[in-house]
Amino acid sequence: MAKRDYYEVLGVYRNASQEEIKKAYRKLALKYHPDQNPGNKEAEEKFKEITEAYSVLSDEEKRAAYDRYGHEGLNGFQGGGADFSDIFSQFSDIFGSGFESFFGGSSTNRKRGQRGSDVKITVKLTLEEIATGCEKKVKYKKLVECDACHGKGTNNPDGIKICPTCNGTGEIRKRVGGGFFQQIVVSTCPTCGGSGKIITDPCKKCKGDGRIKDDVFQTLNIPAGVVGGMQLLQRGGGGVGKDGGPNGDLIIQIEELPHEHFSREGDNLIYELAINIADAALGATVEVPTLESKAKFKIEPGTQSGKIVRLKGKGLPNLNKNYTGDLLVHINVWTPQNLTNEEKAILEKIKNMPGFNPNPVKKEKNFFERMKEFFK
Repeated sequence: MAKRDYYEVLGVYRNASQEEIKKAYRKLALKYHPDQNPGNKEAEEKFKEITEAYSVLSDEEKRAAYDRYGHEGLNGFQGGGADFSDIFSQFSDIFGSGFESFFGGSSTNRKRGQRGSDVKITVKLTLEEIATGCEKKVKYKKLVECDACHGKGTNNPDGIKICPTCNGTGEIRKRVGGGFFQQIVVSTCPTCGGSGKIITDPCKKCKGDGRIKDDVFQTLNIPAGVVGGMQLLQRGGGGVGKDGGPNGDLIIQIEELPHEHFSREGDNLIYELAINIADAALGATVEVPTLESKAKFKIEPGTQSGKIVRLKGKGLPNLNKNYTGDLLVHINVWTPQNLTNEEKAILEKIKNMPGFNPNPVKKEKNFFERMKEFFK
């Protein structure tokens, strides 16, 4: 069954702020919470649906991809769209503890620590690379595990003490509310930052953080059919988490380089071809470049300037569909300049002949009207 629009699921406008999205989710989550609807499968599915919608719309990167390409746009994120882990901590008053199992996760052995930072890089691609997909070697900086202390934050075995505030749990628990809605609110320990420990003899290289910023070299596999402005996501490719926390993500911003011959319109390529008056009048066979090599086609006698010829399948592949765009050749009849006396004499001789008098059968459509028809 096709997924519903995420904005429709949460009942918000597409320009809704993050605060409006959060308020809408909270209201619906309380309404369809399984504890409020025991044994109600419909409410359970609704609860999962709104949580999935919120997991995407509350993430700026995923929301941007969804706004531009819909559900298919999330396929470009390596790892998919839904991630419920952050929601449990944001709405601990709704979920309480142990709720991960409802979404197929586990409530035991929950990782402590701080999530690593996301890293955003730009990858510049030619149309040829976009057409086939490619491997790109990149270099960027991110937080990596300290090689001096191996991420521990200290080289002294006695330099780590149990946090006195949380007794090593990394969490502070507080009971709030009353009656049916009584919940245990879990928050990160402010003293140790969730690690459960205090470093008394920090590593000199990382100053006790366990991480240092360093250059990283990586080869990225870019799929065919990406579009300039698109963002791909590599899960775990960002900075290393602190104290066992998960790594951040690597956000890959695609930049499309200008091409010598072609401009791009969606999956189609546009090529401007200039021909002389004789070829336009008599017809000719011409050769044009493509991304792979060259292609030939016939110009019909009497071709007018502005005509568009479609070469099927000579464009770019679509990222999410088994489809390849076309090469659209825009023909321009070139008017000669700087004629010799002989050339002028020839034109003077034939310019008043009947065949050279303009005689349009009907009003010609302009270039933009013709292009609009091609893109329907």
